[in-house]
Amino acid sequence: MVYYLGMKKMELIAPCHFGLEAVLKKEIIDLGYDITEVSDGRITFAGDADAVCRANIGLRTAERILIKVGSFHAESFEELYQGVKELPWEEFIPERGKFWVKKASSVKSKLFSPSDIQSITKKAIVEKLKLSYHTDWFKEDAESYPIRVFLMKDEVTVALDTTGDSLHKRGYRKLESKAPIAENLAAALIKLTPWNGSRILVDPFCGSGTIPIEAAMMAANIAPGMNRNFTAESWTHLITPQNWKDVREEAQDEIITDIDVDIQGYDLDPEMVEIARINARKAGVEKMIHFQTRDIADLSHRKKYGFIITNPPYGERIGDKDILPKLYRTIGERYKSLDAWSMYLITGYEQAEKYIGKKADKNRKIYNGMIKTYFYQFMGPKPPRRSE
Repeated sequence: MVYYLGMKKMELIAPCHFGLEAVLKKEIIDLGYDITEVSDGRITFAGDADAVCRANIGLRTAERILIKVGSFHAESFEELYQGVKELPWEEFIPERGKFWVKKASSVKSKLFSPSDIQSITKKAIVEKLKLSYHTDWFKEDAESYPIRVFLMKDEVTVALDTTGDSLHKRGYRKLESKAPIAENLAAALIKLTPWNGSRILVDPFCGSGTIPIEAAMMAANIAPGMNRNFTAESWTHLITPQNWKDVREEAQDEIITDIDVDIQGYDLDPEMVEIARINARKAGVEKMIHFQTRDIADLSHRKKYGFIITNPPYGERIGDKDILPKLYRTIGERYKSLDAWSMYLITGYEQAEKYIGKKADKNRKIYNGMIKTYFYQFMGPKPPRRSE
């Protein structure tokens, strides 16, 4: 049994897209925290109350931040019930706190029914809190404490969700395309490339502008969670308002205001281009991105050593796979015409390399929700170093 370690030291869990664990791991290390476990779609790390705030506000590629309450082995519902009941829930949930099991998932475990796992977990917590608070009835009319339960090979992990709405919801994307790429996935894709603010970046299928906006926020060092709220902000007995205030002020101080970048977003639909501009304005990066209505067939650039980072159509979005061969052939032709550029594209289209006419230097499998996609990486030459 692993128990809660006290507010000075906790185990925090950050779920992410499958295939992007290494990107998130580096982000957490860069924030200054020690990794304790890496598993499929999840990174566990040690931290304190400030770490909860920093991770929620500062991590670009995580889906949410969970406080691990405990873990144990369970092969029967009785073992699940007893394991959950033994955990120190009174240290987390006040007497009038509203708590429920938001989600349960099970992989390669004897217990596999999410609804049963949820109901038994809730019952066990109620019974534990009855003993702790010497009551038979809870009002549950105060702060919210959503709980998540994971089972992997009969090992149960129980955690509190500090985030609320997924971290991909930065707050800037009020308007979006029919099949937008999630903000945290877009950020992860950019982080998988060598791009930095000194190099040109073009997204020729920008849709509502997510990839260019995330790139601009990175270049300006704008923390992704600065302009949104989190469930744990009401947990004042665990994390003080001052913790949140200090981390937000710290993030504000680290923004780079004087920056010159060349980031461009194109889309065939003028309405989408306008939506992208509105979203960029909300994100505070509208002056850093040039959006325009342009067909992929018209893609050209006179400068060398640029980057294409994009999420082109692949049938799921447009519902017509017949046009994909021509589209990807055009992508390949336009890329070939660019001088010493690199191209990175995520797609679920299995024939992408065939019609682009070039084998990718690297190919990474990434799950975009339930859709298996590939991140094709065509790496151009590095620019020569500037002389002293």
